[in-house]
Amino acid sequence: MSHCLLCEQSIATSPTFSGLLGIDHKKDICEDCSKSFQRADIIDEDPLFERITSIYTYNEAMREYLHQYKFLQDVALAGVFSNELRAVLKGKATVVPVPMHPEKKIDRTFSHVDELLKRAGIPFVHLLEKNGTEAMGEKSKEERLAMRPLFAIKPDAAVGPGPYILIDDIFTTGTTLRHAATVLKEAGATQIEAVTLIRAEPSH
Repeated sequence: MSHCLLCEQSIATSPTFSGLLGIDHKKDICEDCSKSFQRADIIDEDPLFERITSIYTYNEAMREYLHQYKFLQDVALAGVFSNELRAVLKGKATVVPVPMHPEKKIDRTFSHVDELLKRAGIPFVHLLEKNGTEAMGEKSKEERLAMRPLFAIKPDAAVGPGPYILIDDIFTTGTTLRHAATVLKEAGATQIEAVTLIRAEPSH
């Protein structure tokens, strides 16, 4: 008997043939917690991207999940959305996580986007590095537009035409993804998609 990583209730399981073979994926959260997340399935067009896909909305359940995962550093929650990420990221494109600044990674103890991909078993490559430690959510629209490039190509990275899929945890204004895509395009990429786990409404 396992327990839900969010509400700590017991997770009921029924014997299955795949379970007997040992190929069932262990459930991290219970059915009730799973149902509290709201699918968005948003697919946007954007001049810099082939398309931008966001899987879930930023509702109260997702706010609490992100707080526990990112800010309380509960890395065990990295696998909660593995099935959904595998379904969206299937294909032959190179998956490129939006990187954290090294100082932020030390503070948080892990890279939250990298861990989502690792738990889902999705190969990825880091082509970008973060230039600063500014938090995008603390900036006004005018400040975001005036920012210097957020990312640079890693010194040892080889960027070809693609296709690439940039992945981040949350899309709010799109500024972070557009900065990342611009740097990749300047380095030679021509086909870039983006996938985010969550779509949030900008506060201003």
